[in-house]
Amino acid sequence: MSEVKLAASLRTEFGKGAARKIRRDAKVPGVLYGHGSDPIHLTLPGHELTLALRTPNVLLSLDIEGRGTELAIPKAAQRDPLKGFLEHVDLLLVQRGEKVTVEIVVETEGDLAPGAFLVENVLNTISVEAEATHLPESVTVSIAGLQAGDSILAKDVALPKGATLVTDPEAVVIQILAAQAEEPAAEGEGSEGAEA
Repeated sequence: MSEVKLAASLRTEFGKGAARKIRRDAKVPGVLYGHGSDPIHLTLPGHELTLALRTPNVLLSLDIEGRGTELAIPKAAQRDPLKGFLEHVDLLLVQRGEKVTVEIVVETEGDLAPGAFLVENVLNTISVEAEATHLPESVTVSIAGLQAGDSILAKDVALPKGATLVTDPEAVVIQILAAQAEEPAAEGEGSEGAEA
């Protein structure tokens, strides 16, 4: 996993007006919380933070003016519904060696057995527990040779080293479905009349 260094400053003004002023300066208001400590209100660099958040479960090394360096992972990001820019970010304080629970993306690879089958991602992400400085971004599941009716459960997913499963082991992650019977109807013109 990647570690991104960001300079941050403490935020002393609050409310919508103060947040708008921060965003006008191409920065993002945020809150750092965790470990039972009082929340720390921060101002973060907008462009650098946006780039960092493109990496799932990125570890942020925050150089907080007047407080030193803290490690954090993103917990929630609010975006403008129309323009998509970051409006606010919630960060969770972590320490090296600490275990945290995160969601990781499930990706598939390989080809199904011959036949008209559909892959349904029942779960797009699964929850795992891992060391805060070694959080996985995603996990890849092979669907090679699977047929209609086959499924992959959470317990069948090979997790990265150091990660343990938090999602229910019996939860279906991927299932293979038979293609709908409507497909042949689109091929021939007379099929609709034959069905009636």
